Amino acid sequence: MADMDLITVEVAYALPHQQKIIELLVEPGTSAYQAAVRSGITNVFPDLDLEESKMGIFGQALGTKGLKPPKEYELQHGDRVEIYRPLTIDPKAIRRNRAEKNKS
Repeated sequence: MADMDLITVEVAYALPHQQKIIELLVEPGTSAYQAAVRSGITNVFPDLDLEESKMGIFGQALGTKGLKPPKEYELQHGDRVEIYRPLTIDPKAIRRNRAEKNKS
């Protein structure tokens, strides 16, 4: 397969003090999950479990709002697969804590 038949995508993951964006060439029809695996991102972040991780494309979570899940979503040229960390605190709890703090 010639390079011109491939599409360029990125795979991104970030921790609070470390981030990595890996650009790679994949065949059309490659899923977001397949690109994450092929990127080798788990070599940089060995604790990252791609099977359990939520993923998105440019801030749109896959598997929600009509988007297919990561193993079914077919990437387009220029897409960035974002791998999301698990939440450490519930966003509702953050807002509740902030509201209580602002009361005082």
